[in-house]
Amino acid sequence: MLTGKTVVVGVCGGIAAYKAAALCSKLSQAGADVRVIMTRSAAQFITPLTFQSLTRKPVAIDTFDEKDAAVISHIDLADRADLVVVAPATANMIGKMAHGLADDMLSTTLLATTAPVMVAPAMNVHMYTHPAVIDNMNKLRERGVRFVEPGTGQLACGYVGQGRLAEPEEIFDRIAAFFKADAPLQGKRVIVTAGGTVERIDPVRYITNDSSGKMGYALAEAAQALGASVTLISGPTALPVPAGVERITVISAEDMLQEVMARYDTMDFVFKAAAVADYRPAQQRPQKMKKTGETLTIDLVKNPDILQTLGKIKKHQFLVGFAAETEKVDEYALDKLIRKNCDLLVANNVSLEGAGFGTDTNIVRVFDRDGLVEALPVMSKREVAEYIVRLAASRKQAAAIPASTENVEAAGVGQVPGAKEHQEEHQGDASCTQR
Repeated sequence: MLTGKTVVVGVCGGIAAYKAAALCSKLSQAGADVRVIMTRSAAQFITPLTFQSLTRKPVAIDTFDEKDAAVISHIDLADRADLVVVAPATANMIGKMAHGLADDMLSTTLLATTAPVMVAPAMNVHMYTHPAVIDNMNKLRERGVRFVEPGTGQLACGYVGQGRLAEPEEIFDRIAAFFKADAPLQGKRVIVTAGGTVERIDPVRYITNDSSGKMGYALAEAAQALGASVTLISGPTALPVPAGVERITVISAEDMLQEVMARYDTMDFVFKAAAVADYRPAQQRPQKMKKTGETLTIDLVKNPDILQTLGKIKKHQFLVGFAAETEKVDEYALDKLIRKNCDLLVANNVSLEGAGFGTDTNIVRVFDRDGLVEALPVMSKREVAEYIVRLAASRKQAAAIPASTENVEAAGVGQVPGAKEHQEEHQGDASCTQR
């Protein structure tokens, strides 16, 4: 699948450098022209001969070791690359990339290339969560650099936490997905709402909820990766903006409604994942309220229902709603879908471990007007997001042009490990059968 593609693999100094050998082997077997650049520190952990044997190509280490007088090595590699992958990427190399430093072969090539860049970090857990490293990664994301997040587990330094290099298979899959002609939302315009809204009581107090925005941001990232032009309308959150996505930050429910409505007519899809406050204070005090007694009563008024508003005026748009429940998930989800005229409704029980606010995983049940479409097992929010986006794309396409079952399967819908088995477990449950 990678035949004819040139992948430049940058290997930095860390114990995880041995995994880069397995990655290069997989890329070569898949037909890629693999060119390896090692830092001098990387050569302390694994020899250049290993990579040369796996790729059948010379390994670059020294910027001034020019083997071919006809070209300048780092410019030649920068120009050849269809994709540059840095794995493992140390905190030092990430810092160099963020600040445009070029003092060795790898950093110089990275500064010279116009090819897309994918980074797989590997470092101590405290280094990975250091504010400087986080800031550097956010800068790179804003520039369009793709990240393969490190795994969590035992680290070489003895700590247990996030920082171990993603497995070669995972990095390879991300590379293969990058090159795969897979853009069902190409040319489509998408709105994703995310996060919680803030309803002010006075200048220092407000009403909000526990939404982290992670599910919405994952949806925005997935939609963009599948070809869409994505506008992310988000409540306050510290999450980085997915590469290639336009973010509009709002505060209150009324702010969010205004921004959504200003764009709704031109949109093809809306994924309404924000946890919008149902009520707001009837009066927002201009100054801080002082304590005046043992109790305090605040009058609340109902906020506009954004999802219901969109459902009432929907024309060509495909509308996906979300419901966070703690009981009677199926009953409440179907009721919400019908009342608010959604095309799909994604519900989760936030009281379940692995499905609540702020987690990196989710457990969702997807509904249409006929009932349960799919009950997904615990999965990362990014995996859940891709399933939902693909399903929405295939449903909208099927509504426009009748599609066979084979075409829907070809679009990738339902290809979620464990999802079918999980649904089969519940086929005898009356609450899961189709209405």
